[in-house]
Amino acid sequence: MKDVALQLIDVKKTIKKKEIIKGISLQVKQGEVYGLIGPNGAGKTTTIRMIVGLMNMSGGDIKILGESIRHNFTGSIRNVGAIVENPKFYPFMSGMQNLKHFANMYDHLPKDRIKEVVSLLGLEKVIHQKVKTYSLGMRQRLGIAQAILHKPKVLILDEPTNGLDPAGIREIREYIRKLADVEQVAVIISSHLLAEIELICDQIGIIQHGELITERVVGEVDVDENENTKVIFDIQEIDVAKGVLTEMEIPFMEEKNRLVVEMKRDHIPTVVKSFVEKDISIFGVTAVQASLEDQFLELTGGNVIE
Repeated sequence: MKDVALQLIDVKKTIKKKEIIKGISLQVKQGEVYGLIGPNGAGKTTTIRMIVGLMNMSGGDIKILGESIRHNFTGSIRNVGAIVENPKFYPFMSGMQNLKHFANMYDHLPKDRIKEVVSLLGLEKVIHQKVKTYSLGMRQRLGIAQAILHKPKVLILDEPTNGLDPAGIREIREYIRKLADVEQVAVIISSHLLAEIELICDQIGIIQHGELITERVVGEVDVDENENTKVIFDIQEIDVAKGVLTEMEIPFMEEKNRLVVEMKRDHIPTVVKSFVEKDISIFGVTAVQASLEDQFLELTGGNVIE
């Protein structure tokens, strides 16, 4: 069983007598990528700033590998790497020179660590070029390389794919996933790209009005027997199938030679059996799961995301 790397315990933040964060509790295990999403002003950035020590908590505690940042900030924060907003570098220095500069800030860093992170982030071809020549995607990768130089157990990334093109987004996604899987880093990532969160994260938490309103394991389907499921039937004898559904008093729509039906999940086998009895050729039956975006909009009432 994986150890808990990051734990928030009833964390609160009050600014000018207004409670911004209202008691958030969550945990991220080693090797897990946790996505933090929420509408504008929900408290994502405030939460991240408290984790990395850029803002003090008003209540509760944050533990890194079981060590409280409240009681031992220096000892616990050394296990954290972070990119909050855009990473900053010396533009007229090469990527290697920048990494060596950051490496000098750490004690007892292995000599080959820079080479390791350069390889891990796929920066070998550009590492000796000046940073001012880097694309945005390269800068983001160099930022992650800098953040993991000291082998942190927890990596905090605030909008790591912001401004990247699709190819750059995919690259960053793959590198973050590699960090979690290969180096067993616990990653907490804040992003407004919900499709990306679904692809990269193991678990997501939705913040609204300073509260963690729900946590979901990515890919896990919530089955409610009382709710209808959208089902797409890819079939050949479509007119015969329409007759079957009409007889069963099941409403349907026709879309591109397929029948779309909203029905209770446990009725699907009955419909399939009726189609087979009528010699209808069935090429596919797809129960459509609500996307993270659909779930987000339902839970937050359609608020705009940062």
